[in-house]
Amino acid sequence: MKSTILQEIFSRMNRSLDWNDYAIVLAIADAGSMAAAARQSGSSHPTLFRKLNAIEERLGVRLFERLRSGYVPTSAGEEMVAVAREMAELAANMERRLSGQDLRPSGLIRVTTTDTLLFGLLGVEFAQFRIAAPEISLEIIISNDVFDLSRREADIAIRPASAPEPHLVGRKLGVIRQAVYGHRALDLSQCAKDQPAALPWIGPSRSMIYDQLHAWMTRTGYDEFCCCRIDTLLGIYAAVRSGGGVAVLPAYLGEADSTLEKLGNFIDDLDVDVWLLIHPDLQQTARIRCLLDFLVQSRSIRRLLRD
Repeated sequence: MKSTILQEIFSRMNRSLDWNDYAIVLAIADAGSMAAAARQSGSSHPTLFRKLNAIEERLGVRLFERLRSGYVPTSAGEEMVAVAREMAELAANMERRLSGQDLRPSGLIRVTTTDTLLFGLLGVEFAQFRIAAPEISLEIIISNDVFDLSRREADIAIRPASAPEPHLVGRKLGVIRQAVYGHRALDLSQCAKDQPAALPWIGPSRSMIYDQLHAWMTRTGYDEFCCCRIDTLLGIYAAVRSGGGVAVLPAYLGEADSTLEKLGNFIDDLDVDVWLLIHPDLQQTARIRCLLDFLVQSRSIRRLLRD
């Protein structure tokens, strides 16, 4: 009798799921395919596939329909995904609260920003911060997407924005001024004054998400004179620096580069704020405040951005 009870207990334990099982199902549901989930999780496709099969076998139910278009949760899968999402939110809340109790400026800070801001404004600042605060390590996530700070995809976001989202705490780092720049070797100053439309313009590609610049290029008519289109701002800067033409660039790139000259005045319509954004639960964390204060007080940033 006792042996039978023990066998049943061990059988139930072997069938029970842990958090990793829920995380795997949630990752596949969010990614929409096994390949995408494997890339995002840093796992291999066969490993993730094998783990999903093991979970379904343990539960005795199919969690996903394997379609040509991707993995679609079954009704059972949808229930498990909902529970997994609640568990992830609870875990993120707990992590934020524990992080908020940190009193020493030490540990890891995950910062997300754009490639252009890192290259032209923040790279040197981060290097100097590491010297000033050696017990704090940084993980820099380069992305033009807005990471979900509430789910701890990052601790701090530094990016252009009109205003912080209501659930986030923000400090405005400054205002990005923008103007048209070209390589000095092209000697474009007089041409820009006489016939700016005749200049070799480099513009944003149609796929580039940059509504302000698209609108300005269309409104001024310069969009029709583009000889080259590029889908990243850093790519546009590289083309201008190579002498390929003229383009609108942020002042923190154009003014800091002695090979470029500004053609005309700054374009007020293209002014955009740069915000430091964090989750409210982290604003009193010592390491977070240490980095925020360092960046806000940076003379280089104040010089390259307008207050």
